[in-house]
Amino acid sequence: MDEFTFLAAQSTELGVDAPPVRRLTHTLQDGRTVSALQYGDAATGTFAAPVVTFLHGAGLNAHTWDTTVLALGLPALALDLPGHGDSSWREDAAYVGPALAADIAPAIAAWTDRPQLVVGQSLGGLTAASLAHAHPELVRELVVVDITPGIDPNGDASSIAAFFAGPTDWASRDELVDRALAFGLGGSREAATRGVFLNSRVREDGRVEWKHHFAHLANRLAADPSAAAESQAQQRALRGALSATGWDDLAAAAAPITLVRGERGFVTETDAEEFRRRLPEATIVVVPSGHNVQEELPVPLAALIGDLARD
Repeated sequence: MDEFTFLAAQSTELGVDAPPVRRLTHTLQDGRTVSALQYGDAATGTFAAPVVTFLHGAGLNAHTWDTTVLALGLPALALDLPGHGDSSWREDAAYVGPALAADIAPAIAAWTDRPQLVVGQSLGGLTAASLAHAHPELVRELVVVDITPGIDPNGDASSIAAFFAGPTDWASRDELVDRALAFGLGGSREAATRGVFLNSRVREDGRVEWKHHFAHLANRLAADPSAAAESQAQQRALRGALSATGWDDLAAAAAPITLVRGERGFVTETDAEEFRRRLPEATIVVVPSGHNVQEELPVPLAALIGDLARD
């Protein structure tokens, strides 16, 4: 099995032809790498220039968009954000919108030949906002999925940190699937198994670990209460600054903005009202989904993205 093993079955289930898919790697000036998946044209079997770029949420990777991209049927990129998937980890653990946008901008510039419709979910949405602000030449339109700079990290979003604050390694991927399902993540067992396979790796000693940095950071904080307390104080101060930065980035973005909000997601009605107040020209679309809209409603999300991409 490899990372593309599941695509044929996903395409068959959707009733579409599978496009060619390949992995790209861009080396940054400091030696770190940014990795991505490029999805080509199913009709011709070639890699046409991407028109849509996807950015995933914390603890996920580019493959979270597979079904959405297959249903979309347009040439696309899906990046592994730094610290996730096959992209390098950040030594400073600064997994925040402005820092991540600075990392991925050179890669997107190298892999595209036109401004992109950028779709970002959760952390990817905040990164997309920073990218649109700092690099308007790369972004023609912005779709932010179930995130605003004002969401309460101690609310529903805290469940993600709790999920990853377990052991750093496991005896098998089945154990990770069981944990995901126990936390209400992953959907069906089949979907959770696919997600775990694509988001974990087997070490030389046979133990299984998450590929992303977040699990290791969460485990370290959970194991050291004093470090956790200090980190929480720092994070509270940082969250205030980042929240302001996030709103500023969205407000300064020249690109049109659409917020896709899951009815059962992390964005509350209060958050949405604040979004409307600060960005009155933006569009808000509410869908019957939880936080990971791309996994729960990939086909309707693809239809929405397709309408915007073809405008």
